[in-house]
Amino acid sequence: MSRIFICLFILIGAMSAVMCQLPGHVGVCNGRLGNNLPSERDVVELYKANGIKRMRIYDPNADTLAALSESDIELILDVPNVDLPSLQSDATQWVETHVRPYFPATKIRYIAVGNEIDPAKSETREFVPQLLRAMENIHRALTRFQLENQIKVSTATYSAVLKDTSPPSKSAFIDDNFMPPVVKFLASIGSPLLVNIYPYFAHFENPSTVKLDFALFTAQRVEVFDNGFEYRNLFDAMVDGVYYAIEKAGGNGVGVVVSESGWPSGGGGSVETVANAETYYRNLIGHVGGGTPKKRGSLETYLFAMFDENDKTGAKTEQHFGLFRHDKTPKYNLGLN
Repeated sequence: MSRIFICLFILIGAMSAVMCQLPGHVGVCNGRLGNNLPSERDVVELYKANGIKRMRIYDPNADTLAALSESDIELILDVPNVDLPSLQSDATQWVETHVRPYFPATKIRYIAVGNEIDPAKSETREFVPQLLRAMENIHRALTRFQLENQIKVSTATYSAVLKDTSPPSKSAFIDDNFMPPVVKFLASIGSPLLVNIYPYFAHFENPSTVKLDFALFTAQRVEVFDNGFEYRNLFDAMVDGVYYAIEKAGGNGVGVVVSESGWPSGGGGSVETVANAETYYRNLIGHVGGGTPKKRGSLETYLFAMFDENDKTGAKTEQHFGLFRHDKTPKYNLGLN
């Protein structure tokens, strides 16, 4: 990239520091599953100090929504999976409570209805028949308040809902009755599909096939030739697989927003290191300005996540995805030259 990003490490208040100035198409997810995290207002100030113009939050936290007021930070606002049953008949109250008091001073860009809902996953299976109806009702409520052109409705899915992903052009959605109707709805309202993309997990699950350098953007060779396109990194292959699946599902014109992507800095073995995580984030930030082989142009992407979250359950690595420590000091130097 021709633009030079200069990172300045300065104190903000007592402990915080500047990590870098992120390009405008790159945001950062703001997870709050920790017992030692800064206040919502301090978090917003840290975003502003680092020039981070986009945020994703995973529930309609009133303090965060208020702190974002007049901040000029654009927001992905999630509807938690557990809220979907209450939205099957109407979503007016949800929008009245969580959107109208804050918008437009808080710049809500997307409402992501559900996260990684998957028929094959026991903890989300119950929400599968509820997803599309909830999306439709959120959109209907926004339309009632004449907000449908300013706030777009989508859902955040992930790579596990795809099949036959190698090469990317073979990719399709596993369940014809689940994602294709969602994609067609997105096409009808002019919304993108939000997708969580994690080369780390692909490498972790199959390290002998998915090489580390291919996952970290450091491979010097072309790993995959497909449909006239060359792939030197797994991220591009994963994103383009989503584009192909969308097309096959009848969603021509539906864009992709990478709603999460990251690499853990600890909690695992020799792969989950600060050095590898810094390499991944630095290369990802520098890469997405050019898009993918199939879809050129900047790709809106959200780094996961702002902080390490010590209350997250599951694998220990889940607690080590933060760009910042809980005291607001940066874990990495992500300046680009």
